[in-house]
Amino acid sequence: MRRLLTGLVLLLALGGVAQAAIDTYEFATEAERTRYRQLTEELRCPKCQNQNIADSDAPIAMDLRAEIYRMLEAGQSNAQIIDYLVARYGDFVLYKPPVSGRTLLLWYGPAALLGGGFVLLGVIVLRRRKADGVSATGLSSDERQRLAQLLEQTSEDKRAP
Repeated sequence: MRRLLTGLVLLLALGGVAQAAIDTYEFATEAERTRYRQLTEELRCPKCQNQNIADSDAPIAMDLRAEIYRMLEAGQSNAQIIDYLVARYGDFVLYKPPVSGRTLLLWYGPAALLGGGFVLLGVIVLRRRKADGVSATGLSSDERQRLAQLLEQTSEDKRAP
């Protein structure tokens, strides 16, 4: 009885996984299937944020796949489909948003931060090199004189037994 109950629980647990949604669309040509696959892989899921529509299991991704299929069947071009989705969901659905006033920081911000970091590093290095009175040893002239005096005293103390 225990084995039967364990088997039944396992079967019910796996039953939920087996009912995962699988999109089955019939395409007239292989070119349409390729276009569909390309579009769903290059558009981002609005809910998942970093997953494309093809890989997402979110309900909105399923709806978008169905909408793309419908638009392909209606004979719309890739540009028309992308424009429709951008108009509806914004540039967020594109993995490569266009360069515009709103996306300048996105495109050029990392390079500007990296350049700023190099400039800051250069300023710090130059300031340290040009510090007044500091030699390559890191001692000022007064400190070097004091060190020479101490070393001279130490060597005299060692010589006089």
